Amino acid sequence: MRKQREAEVFRITGARQGLADDVRGRQRRYVISMLIRTLSVLLTVVLWNVQRPLAIVTLVVGALLPYVAVVIANAGRERPPSLPSSFVPAPVRPALGPSEAVAEAPRDKPDGPLADHS
Repeated sequence: MRKQREAEVFRITGARQGLADDVRGRQRRYVISMLIRTLSVLLTVVLWNVQRPLAIVTLVVGALLPYVAVVIANAGRERPPSLPSSFVPAPVRPALGPSEAVAEAPRDKPDGPLADHS
């Protein structure tokens, strides 16, 4: 069987990643942190009679890491990504001012059908 390399995919939307991908990523981070915890506990056992201060440090790391891993895993979904850096905003058009072509006519005498003829 031939291995296929995954092509690099560029995100062109501001949408979040799918829920399944988000859960998979959080599970992966949790498993990695638990592997680090297991290694630190094993190092504690191995180093206890050799270098006690280092063994105590690894014991503290092994004791605190589950709490930190659970908080990170339950932190929730990521924030939606910002728009791509190649996004160019539309130019801002200035607001239209009053037209100079229409000059106000003097209103001394009303004209037209509604003019008062008294």
